[in-house]
Amino acid sequence: MAKRYTFRGYDAEQLKEMNLDEFSKIITARERRALKKGFTTSQRRLLEKIKRDPDKFHKTHERDMVIIPQMLGAKLGVYNGKEWVTVEITPQKLGHRLGEFAMTRQRIKHSAPGVGASRSSKHVSIK
Repeated sequence: MAKRYTFRGYDAEQLKEMNLDEFSKIITARERRALKKGFTTSQRRLLEKIKRDPDKFHKTHERDMVIIPQMLGAKLGVYNGKEWVTVEITPQKLGHRLGEFAMTRQRIKHSAPGVGASRSSKHVSIK
């Protein structure tokens, strides 16, 4: 039997029925303060688009937006400064911010020294 995911004791259906005040009581203090402050106009616009058409892929620059239960199941394209990273909103991501799932920095992969490197940097020790 598959284990059902619960967020702080609530399953996905119960979370979707919650209003923002009830949801803010079960998330961390930093996200609670952000929700209490209210949404910006562009964040409200994104929420309206998601409510209108939840199956559509929505692109956004709102990396600081807190993920709320009304966004469950939506597919968003979050901009990381170079490309749109696809983020599917699951119950595990509730209470986090969109930017946490679209990394802005990648791992640096160095290879052999390039043109203009000194002769000593090209030398590989036999030992």
